[in-house]
Amino acid sequence: MLDLDWPHVFRPGSSDRPVLLMLHGTGGNEQEIAGLADALDPAAAVLAPRGRVSEGGLTRWFRRHAEGVFDVDDVVRRAGELAKFIAWARHRYDLGERRIVAVGFSNGANIALATALLHPESADRVVAFSGMFPLDDRSVSGDLSRSEVLLLNGRSDPMAPLPSVTRLVSVLTSHGAEVEQELRDGGHGITATDAAAAASWLARHP
Repeated sequence: MLDLDWPHVFRPGSSDRPVLLMLHGTGGNEQEIAGLADALDPAAAVLAPRGRVSEGGLTRWFRRHAEGVFDVDDVVRRAGELAKFIAWARHRYDLGERRIVAVGFSNGANIALATALLHPESADRVVAFSGMFPLDDRSVSGDLSRSEVLLLNGRSDPMAPLPSVTRLVSVLTSHGAEVEQELRDGGHGITATDAAAAASWLARHP
């Protein structure tokens, strides 16, 4: 089903807590992003794979044509691969019916959102730090009525501009997803207030 040599980190956590699927940004890795999980839910399981695209030596989740211009065909392909990885990990680590929450930053947020939009059966809970609409002009046809999404963005983020974020909210809600949005001053990144908002959201969505 999948290349089982896909590098990743797994920590089992407490069996009564969710599994946080931690997805790094461009140039990050699975070790770095796994550390963020401790600030969100220290008792949760952690599953952190590594993006399998390289751009100028930097690890990413999917190709792009230019800054902010995604290769949408590749986004679709990589979202499908991530959905297969989630299914493989659920079996490999005997996760049963434990809730999996995709938590991504930047490029990792975008692949989490693409997977949620295209494969809601695999990723129906998403926390997206500095994410945007990842599918350009592609239509979304799935039922997202079981999906819950938290979007955390800076108002002046040139890498995830507000018009794209607004479109993302519109697409998610029009297909039935429950969306919460936190906007703050500033740009790209994860602030202490972002992390606190994510931890609070996770506590309210067990």
